[in-house]
Amino acid sequence: MRIMIINGPNLNLLGVREPHIYGSTTLDAIRASCEEFAKFAGAQLAFHQSNHEGVLVDLIQSARTEADALIINPAAYSFTSVAMFDALKILEGPIFEVHISNIHARDELHRHSRLSAAVKAVIAGLGPYGYIVAMQAALQGEGKLPSALPAAMRLGPR
Repeated sequence: MRIMIINGPNLNLLGVREPHIYGSTTLDAIRASCEEFAKFAGAQLAFHQSNHEGVLVDLIQSARTEADALIINPAAYSFTSVAMFDALKILEGPIFEVHISNIHARDELHRHSRLSAAVKAVIAGLGPYGYIVAMQAALQGEGKLPSALPAAMRLGPR
């Protein structure tokens, strides 16, 4: 399975940017963890970050042919980008929106993502582990979680 992860503006500064909200984990550490899980799961991973809305739209559009599932942390563009919303609606595969913080418990400006209406699920408030949860959800939805995982993790409640 091909998974694409897209990260929006200022996430390149994780670890130094507002650690009281986002913690001390860097984007490089998140990438390494996602790559390790992808390797374990037999998935192909493309991991991107940009501070530029147009580049992010291009990446979302490229997921149409380069990914079976998309995981996106749109960061600040969650609250403003109609262009990214429109691009997400074009994708046929599952999309998982990830937020390191619990956006629903934040200030009014950071509380409602415009993009959530175009995604399968939103994972918020789990910190950097939210990326791994999103990868698990993408793989589980396609029946592609490794058999080495317990049935409760692979299949969920039945």
